[in-house]
Amino acid sequence: MLLALVAGFALSQAFRTITAIMATGLRAEFGLSAQALGVFAGAFAFAFGTMQLFMGIGIDLYGVRRTLLVAFPLTIAGAVLSALAPGYGTVLLGQVLIGVGCAPAFLVCTVFIARYFPASRFAMVSGVAMGVGGLGMLFTGTPLAWLVQQSSWRMGFGVLAGLAALAWLLIFWKVREPAQPTDDAAPRESVLQAVRGFGALFLLPHTAGIMLLALMTYASFLTLRGLWLGPLLIERHGYSLVASGNVAMLTSLVSLFSPAFFGRLDPGPTRRRRWLLGFTALLAALFAAMGFLHAEWLDVGGSIAVGLLSGYMVLQYSDVRSAYPAAMTGRAMAVFTMALFLGVALMQWVTGVAASLATAQGADPYVAVMLTIAAMLGVGAAAFRLLPAPAP
Repeated sequence: MLLALVAGFALSQAFRTITAIMATGLRAEFGLSAQALGVFAGAFAFAFGTMQLFMGIGIDLYGVRRTLLVAFPLTIAGAVLSALAPGYGTVLLGQVLIGVGCAPAFLVCTVFIARYFPASRFAMVSGVAMGVGGLGMLFTGTPLAWLVQQSSWRMGFGVLAGLAALAWLLIFWKVREPAQPTDDAAPRESVLQAVRGFGALFLLPHTAGIMLLALMTYASFLTLRGLWLGPLLIERHGYSLVASGNVAMLTSLVSLFSPAFFGRLDPGPTRRRRWLLGFTALLAALFAAMGFLHAEWLDVGGSIAVGLLSGYMVLQYSDVRSAYPAAMTGRAMAVFTMALFLGVALMQWVTGVAASLATAQGADPYVAVMLTIAAMLGVGAAAFRLLPAPAP
């Protein structure tokens, strides 16, 4: 069942990383600025992130199967709409529909793992699920680049719509709602009670630091891999679309294995927060170096290194799981996932603005992009370090 759920997550991973490959075609057809491109990329993440609370309530009240089967058809509809879009507004609406449809895709996996696997195996199993789900990003590397180069970006959306339909059918066929590992006599929560449960989560003092770091970490990886990697290599170093797709696929490939690796290395609650701070600082330094230096080897190697380092972010899921009582696990995961993707939307929009301002001033837009990502990572790390931590 978990593998079937991960199939939906893999399609979500594919949709959230398409812009790096489709950016050139979208710019050419609709005359998009860097800021408009950032809005396009961020639309998926914003819709995905804002729906997490509602999806968390749906999972708590109706289960992972029903929630995913009801939401995921919107992904198919959004992809078809994008493939047929006559203008920028329509393709933007398609991104929003795709984001809403994909909103429960990874949340159902993490809640399923948290509920039905021992706590000692949570980081490892989550890492494996993230790695397998990352196969969706491989499609948006060389294969999608070749497809778009041979036909158009519209064909890319069409193929993804077909794959999303197959994933929905697999989930319908294979996934059954397991019995809840709680007292069956317990009364079911109302929607209002579930909303109040989320409010209680935000009243805990350590929630702010956890969520502010969450806003920046995954966003840094996805802003590079899902938005700027293709334009960076094509415009700064003269790569072809397929060549940039090769780098994107290699970056995605290493990101498949790194979550499981870091999950196995999980040092436990006493040292995990120090690890999170250290790797976030290292990631910020890498982005800053890519911004200041214009070396081709660094832009290519640095992108792959970002994919490798991104695996440490699985430790944030373990941090969330250990920071809240078991009764709040589903809600905590939903709020955390919301923070991850609202951060993606925020960072993609902010970097789009930074790139547009730099271009208007005659400066290299990719210097502005990389330094903005580094600065936002620094802000997240500072909040995580200085705001209250969970009680031991």
